[in-house]
This record gives sequence, C-alpha cells and structure tokens, in this order.
Amino acid sequence: MTTTTHSVASAGEARGALPGSGIGRGPLLLMTVATGLSAASNYFAQPLLDLISRDLHLSATLAGLIVTASQAGYALGLMLLVPLGDVRDRRRLAVGLFLASAALLAVTAASTGGAMMLAGTVLVALTSVGAQVIVPYAATLAPEAERGRIVGVVMSGILLGGLLARTASGLLSTLGGWRTIYVVNAVLMAGMALLLARFLPRVREEGESSGGQAGIGYPALLRSTLALLREEPVLRVRAALAAFALASYSVQLTALTFLLAREPFGWSESSIGLFGLVGVVGVLTMTFAGRLNDRGYVQHVTAGGVLLLTGSWLVLIAGERSLVWLVLGVIGLNVAQQAVLNSSQKVVYGLRPEARNRINSAFMTTFFVGGAVGSALTSVVWGMAGWSGVCLLGAGLGAGAVLLWGAERARSRR
Repeated sequence: MTTTTHSVASAGEARGALPGSGIGRGPLLLMTVATGLSAASNYFAQPLLDLISRDLHLSATLAGLIVTASQAGYALGLMLLVPLGDVRDRRRLAVGLFLASAALLAVTAASTGGAMMLAGTVLVALTSVGAQVIVPYAATLAPEAERGRIVGVVMSGILLGGLLARTASGLLSTLGGWRTIYVVNAVLMAGMALLLARFLPRVREEGESSGGQAGIGYPALLRSTLALLREEPVLRVRAALAAFALASYSVQLTALTFLLAREPFGWSESSIGLFGLVGVVGVLTMTFAGRLNDRGYVQHVTAGGVLLLTGSWLVLIAGERSLVWLVLGVIGLNVAQQAVLNSSQKVVYGLRPEARNRINSAFMTTFFVGGAVGSALTSVVWGMAGWSGVCLLGAGLGAGAVLLWGAERARSRR
C-alpha cells in the first residue's frame, strides 16, 4: 500500500499551496453539497417503508430491517473504509466512493425483492462514508485559524442532507413511486463524482499524511485506528462527549414521532416529517460555533453545549402538551448537539494530522454508537414511562456529558 503525500493546490492552478493554506468558497460549497447528497442516501427509506413493503411484498419486520441495514452499513464504512484516507489519495478515494454509491443506488432502485433491497441498502450506506472522507480532507485544506468554521460548514451539509432527505423522498414518491428518489440521487451522485474529480483541490508533495505510514498493510491500518483511542486520551474523551450528546439528541428524535402522533397533537406522518425541519436551526448555528472555536473558545462552546443539552429537556417536559415549548426544546437540543460536535471535531482534528482519517473513523464510530444506544433506550423507556420518562432519560444522558466535560477540565488543570 502506497503512502499519499500532501500539499494543497486547486485543480486549475499550476503551483500548489501547502496544507492549511486556505480553501476557496467554490471548493467549500462543492464539498458541502457533496457531503449532503452522500449522507442523504441513508435516510430515503425511512418515510417510504410502507410503500416499499407493499411493492416488494415484505413483512413489516423485514421492511423495518431496511433502516437497521442502513445503520449497519454506515458503521462498517466508518470502520473499514474511512481509515484508508490516511494511506490513499483522499481525493481519489472520495470520487471512487461517490461513483460506487451512484451505481449501488441504481441497483437498489431496481430491487425486485427483500434480499436485493437489503443488500443494496447496506452497500449504499457502506459507500456513503465518502462524506466522512471529505470532512477530514476539508480540515487538512483549512488553515488552523479557520478549521472550526470550515469543518462546521462541511458538516452542515451532512446534517442538512439527513434532515431534507426524508422530505425529498416523500415528495418524489408521490410523483413516481418509492424508486424515484433512488434514481434521482444516483444521477446526482454520479454528477457530483465528476465535479469532485474536476474541482476538488489536490493534496500532494507535503508529508502531512505520510507520518511513517509507508507500506502499512490494511489489517495494521485498522489496528492503528483502534490504537488511537488507547493512545490519545483527548480523542477518547471528546468521542465520548459527542456520543453522550448524540445519545441525548436521539432520544428526542425517536420519541417525538410517538408524542406527535397522539393527543393533543394527533399529527399525520407527513406533518411529523415536516416538523423535523425545525432541526435546520441547529445546523445553521454550526458556522457560528465554528467561528467561536477558531477564536479560542472551544471549551466555552463545549460547556455551553452540554449545559444547554441538559437544560433543553426541562423545557421539553412542558412540551408534552404545548407546541411552543416543544419547538423551543427541540431547537435547544439541536443547537447544543451541534455545539458539542463541532467543538470536539475542532479538538480531535488537531491531534495528529497524519492520522486524521483514522481519528475521524474512531471519533464518528463512537459518535454514532452513542446515537444508536440513545434510540434503543428510548424505545424501552417510552413503553414504561411515556414522555416524562423519556425526558428524564434525555436529561440524564445530557448530565453524563456535563460530568464528563467537568472531569476532563479538572484533569487538564492538574
């Protein structure tokens, strides 16, 4: 396995700049849109499960596994593919993954049965981690003084893609059935791969990614990813903080559908899906949080995030019968979760530039495990204690993040 060497140059420039020398608005917009399209692939099926199950003659249990298959595929991609960015050309890796996603989306759209649909879903999710190759790539291109802002902008693409995918798939399904969104995104992903190949800034000649990794084999690469969690206490703490934050946030995501479907709200599935767009407010705050992080307020942003995370659940208790309090609480959770995520990424991406993709793999895998745990706990608690129990669970997970952050600060002062 050969080592990729890095220095930054735009595709149209004859002479490249060094890593961290800056990134233009055009490439930044390109990466943001690209990550959004890639991330969206994992959420198309969620509002379409009933349509898919009827068309493919699937049982409710098998249809439900489509969502699980997507989560499993994405987790595998984070662990198995993202680390390759430290020893392969990240630009080529991202383009290859986008092309693979495009082809697999087309295969999924042509599904004739449950097995083909599940296999296509897993493989689309596996290759959709091209977005998580682009995020550390953007961190490499960004100067240190702007890294938080730039990572925040690119991450906003991922988050907006997830939020808008459900709405887009629902709307397009009314025009041409459930397969339409998969075909449309296949075309968009193929087009995006061509744009990335043409315009994504190049990285070459600087030894940022060499880091002594020349000749490293794939099994050793995966082992070194796990070793980073052992060797870097800051990475462990920040990954755990982000996991607690997403776990608390996922409690709301899971329980909100149950709450809005019953009295006093009694909303339809389409209305509940549109309510998710409230989360856009949280995404829009990522750039602001990134700017604060770049100005040296990382710990302040994290502290504000974990405290707001916990406090938002106190507001959400009143949201059981009040839409106003519900909206305010959901916005608070969104802002808090994005603040913890962005500040943590600012910290971990500065640890080992030569291992940035493996750090991202370890960080994001832990992050999404937290979300899965939060969702699983919510299903149990809702059945036992309803909305009040769910709020206590979310607040408890938020309090765990507060305690973890407090312990980290106490250790750093010593």
